[in-house]
Amino acid sequence: MKTSLSRDGYSQAGPIAPTVMVSCVDSAGKANIITLGMYMPISHDPPQVVIGVSPKRYSYDLIMKQGEFVVNSPGIGIAEKMHICGIKSGKDTDKWTEAGLTPVPAQKVRPPLIEECYGHIECEVVNMVTCGDHTLFVGEVVAASINAECLKDGKLNLEKAKPIAQKNWDYYTLTK
Repeated sequence: MKTSLSRDGYSQAGPIAPTVMVSCVDSAGKANIITLGMYMPISHDPPQVVIGVSPKRYSYDLIMKQGEFVVNSPGIGIAEKMHICGIKSGKDTDKWTEAGLTPVPAQKVRPPLIEECYGHIECEVVNMVTCGDHTLFVGEVVAASINAECLKDGKLNLEKAKPIAQKNWDYYTLTK
């Protein structure tokens, strides 16, 4: 039996989504982190990804003004730290200190990598599209890195990386 859902019901019952931590900076170079469930690769040539950010979020203005961000891939072992970065605002909280995370210089962009994450995609904004209550930032990949122990035969080892997916603040990991 199928149940029909209202638009609000869809928001509550929507799909399990991959979750990433995006780092960004202000004009003075002060870094912030936002946890997002709106992320996906969008192009192979050139390599591009897209993130969805609400204009209500502090990170929205940082990404809009600086034109750069880093998609950091967390493992399930830092789910609590990731959660802190999703429920606090960078306007009044130093999420790096609050969550106990370590910024590491990126190769090509100003926002730092999150050391505790297993993968990092450095991006420059090349396009923006407003879709309802979020803006999609298309980022062209200018550098990428992954912790070597999370690779097996040149592919992501799910058992080591333990990527996070979430639904309504419940966190899951993917394994083979």
